[in-house]
Amino acid sequence: MPLLTGLMHRFAREQPFAGLAVAACLNVTAETAMLVRLLRVGGATVSLAASNPLSTQDDIAAALAVRYGIAVFARAGVDRPGYYRHIELALAESAKGPDLVIDDGGDLVNTLHTRAAPLVANVRGGCESTTTGVIRLRRMAAEGALAFPVIAANDTPTKRMVEGTCGTGQSVIDGIMRATNTLLAGKTVVVAGFGASGRGVAERARGFGAQVIVTEIDPVRALDASLRGFRVLPMAQAAPVAEVFVTATGSVDVIGTEHIAVMRDGAILANAGHFDVEIDVRALAGFAAAVHRDVRPHVDAYDLGDGRTVLLLAEGRVVNLVAAEGHPPEVMDLAFGIEALALAWLALATRPAPAGGKLAGGKLAGGKLAAGQLASGVHEVPEDIDAEAARLVLATMGTSIDKLTPAQLSYRESWRIGS
Repeated sequence: MPLLTGLMHRFAREQPFAGLAVAACLNVTAETAMLVRLLRVGGATVSLAASNPLSTQDDIAAALAVRYGIAVFARAGVDRPGYYRHIELALAESAKGPDLVIDDGGDLVNTLHTRAAPLVANVRGGCESTTTGVIRLRRMAAEGALAFPVIAANDTPTKRMVEGTCGTGQSVIDGIMRATNTLLAGKTVVVAGFGASGRGVAERARGFGAQVIVTEIDPVRALDASLRGFRVLPMAQAAPVAEVFVTATGSVDVIGTEHIAVMRDGAILANAGHFDVEIDVRALAGFAAAVHRDVRPHVDAYDLGDGRTVLLLAEGRVVNLVAAEGHPPEVMDLAFGIEALALAWLALATRPAPAGGKLAGGKLAGGKLAAGQLASGVHEVPEDIDAEAARLVLATMGTSIDKLTPAQLSYRESWRIGS
């Protein structure tokens, strides 16, 4: 992870988080450990809870606690009450509460506003890593419930391209193939949702020789899928004709029992969204005549009682993290690099005003910014931070790009110059 390694030298020098407590709810993996160590090097005290119990690597959690002094509250396979208890403990690690938060799905911010409300007043801001989390945060903001600014780190063009399309596309297909050992060539695969992640899954499935159907609710994305050569159908029409289903929407009940009732025997159900709600797993359990757990690792067989069986992967949780290894380190290097730069910018942007009321500009500030001017709500990552992360990654790859000449700059900046 060369980008994060380079930022460690920079953050050690600049100390953007000096004196600040950061509470994070993330997948506890080796890649996340690099981000947590970077925050620590940048001056923060860090507490960490797991955003997905099935992806927690206990050896990584132990190493962070023992070697690096991070307060880690995570254990592989912890039950739902334990999961939320871990989040509460991470939030309460600092007596006054965290100054900054990093979330992956929105559960930490939600818990902070509900079960740990007295700590909200100390929070200056945070970052959210997922589409699902950003959707939840925008709903909170629309209702006036979000008490501090949150940067939608997930929504930059660079992160969508690298993590969503490339990372999710590859790792979801990897998870399905590891769990089932199925041949995708010649099969019909349904991908629900054609955002950055769904597009990546659809393109990789087609690359393996599958016939891909896309389901969508957004007419623009549906048109995009159609113009890229994918067949677009409602889920009710796609359900009877496909062998593999992947949800990637950030919504709920995308595949319900009405769809499962008409699926083929042996249909494979996988979820690429953050939460285990896109496939209605609870309704499926009630609908099935019997459930056979772990017929293969991370594969449960649901006997529908009429001679048909459907296979649910990873208990309906995010399949690439449970049945495979998640995104490759190169992907998370870029994603976490953007998040670290955005959080450092946020730390500066929300710092109490010095005499004169202005903060210095600099690389992390995104230009001059009045202290405290960032209002509660969901904010985009500044474009220069996204571009900077892309430039730094290109440098680690040994890739150079052109620069505008003075004449080109003049042409772009003047409306008087024509053909």
